[in-house]
Amino acid sequence: MCIFATGLNGFVGRYCAEMLQAKNLAVDGISADLRNTDELCAALDAARPDAIIHLAAQSSVPEAFNDPLSTFDVNFTGTFNLLRSLERTGFRGRLIYVGTGDVYGKVNVTDLPIKENMPLRPRNPYAVSKLAAEALCYQWSQGAAFEIIMTRPFNHIGPRQGTQFAVANFAQQICRYKNGFAGNTLTVGDIDSRRDFTDVRDVVQAYAALLAHGINGEIYNICSGVERELRSLLTKMLDLAKTSMVIVVDSGRIRPIEQRRVCGSSAKLQKHTGWHPEISIDQTLQDILDYWSQLESA
Repeated sequence: MCIFATGLNGFVGRYCAEMLQAKNLAVDGISADLRNTDELCAALDAARPDAIIHLAAQSSVPEAFNDPLSTFDVNFTGTFNLLRSLERTGFRGRLIYVGTGDVYGKVNVTDLPIKENMPLRPRNPYAVSKLAAEALCYQWSQGAAFEIIMTRPFNHIGPRQGTQFAVANFAQQICRYKNGFAGNTLTVGDIDSRRDFTDVRDVVQAYAALLAHGINGEIYNICSGVERELRSLLTKMLDLAKTSMVIVVDSGRIRPIEQRRVCGSSAKLQKHTGWHPEISIDQTLQDILDYWSQLESA
């Protein structure tokens, strides 16, 4: 079985490739520009994949506010170009569309955990672009010659994640201090917000499970089902690192539109595929710290 993936060189993409290779599946990345249909068609026609995992996206919320048009161009138009290219090259397999749990927007605490049938109220240009692409995928799933399964992953973390994301940023600051490259001040944004974090290695296992058992046209949350305060994760990381630092809040790191609490339900995913998260939060945080410790001491 040959699986093609967009965004294979990104944070999630590298884990996805490693996971598929461990399952003895052939995996290759689509190097063509998603904004160039001719390039996409040529790459797909040459490879003739059996399945596609569409990971590529402009996923930074601050960047989406700074340049919403480019974000929409990559996330929506790029997805449209991929779908059209798959149709033109006679694809008959299965596509996993990787969306985001951010499409739910502001959810009342009484409505937690978030289920797939809840109203969608995206509150930033990134979420809007991903929801538009998801709607496009649903449309195509109802009439195309290939199947499409849509996913809404919530926050996922792990080693190798970029420091524009909070947990990786905390780990880098802690390790820089421990290795003697910075002072004992740890700068943060809003650490009293609560999020649903899943290890990226569990997330890519969910994509594999959906390739095998997901239902065409259905949407699946990918999440841990556990609500965690960022402050508690930071405290745990400092404990694991056996150190203490002075925490300073930088107002510039706080988003103007923020959901205070997020917790999702993956009951549908578990029912249809048998998937469930296996890596503990303590193990995830330790692995992240180990990664940054090695990187900062090199």
